[in-house]
Amino acid sequence: MSFLSFAGRSTVRRLQQTVQRNISRQHQARHESSKQPPNASTSASQQAPPQRTIPGPAWAWIEPLVAPMRGYGNMQKRRPLLTQLESTLVIYFLGDLSAQTMQSAAFADAPYEPARGLRALAIAATISIPSYNIMVKVLVNQTFFTPLFNTYFFGMQSLLSGATFAEAKRRVVDTVPISWKNSWKVWPLVTAFSFTFIPPQNRSVFAGVIAIFWQTYLSWLNKNAEAMEKESLGEPTEADTRTQKATKAVQAAQT
Repeated sequence: MSFLSFAGRSTVRRLQQTVQRNISRQHQARHESSKQPPNASTSASQQAPPQRTIPGPAWAWIEPLVAPMRGYGNMQKRRPLLTQLESTLVIYFLGDLSAQTMQSAAFADAPYEPARGLRALAIAATISIPSYNIMVKVLVNQTFFTPLFNTYFFGMQSLLSGATFAEAKRRVVDTVPISWKNSWKVWPLVTAFSFTFIPPQNRSVFAGVIAIFWQTYLSWLNKNAEAMEKESLGEPTEADTRTQKATKAVQAAQT
């Protein structure tokens, strides 16, 4: 009886060992099949064509602008009114300079007018802070602020040039309606885009870039109105003065 029980236990033990060996062999076979031979990976890497990658993201070209934009944003946070004043002075100066450059054919037909640039700076210095506080909504800006600002801009341009109040009023009548009409084609879209996508600390610089072109247009419009007023009064315009100078130079050369 004891012999039979001993034989039964030894049989069960051998069977258990056999099962364990089979299970370990299966695990080892699966593990080796999941491994890729080194030579196979090497040959695959040699056969695969080299991939070309773009050095950096597509918007990497704006990296040089990140530091100045961050610096401007920090200035805007620390001293918003002073930053607004300085930005407005730069915008108005560049706008007037751009207009003078175009109207004088890059200063080939006429020299630079410093008094005209100073007038633009004086207007910018007095309007910068109110414009910083008033420009809140597109409708309010276009309905109230733009006509008032254009009246102030063209009126001050005329008065600072030595004109009378009647002449300044005429300048305003000749320029404000058309400038206000054209402003609806530009500033509603710019202001809506700014309030939707541009962070608050960067809105001034975004609007400032557009304002340079807008100030160029206003300065150009003011100069055309001034020329029309002189022509209607029979006064010589800059073009007439240049023609007279050229005629005198030719006559002097002939004599």
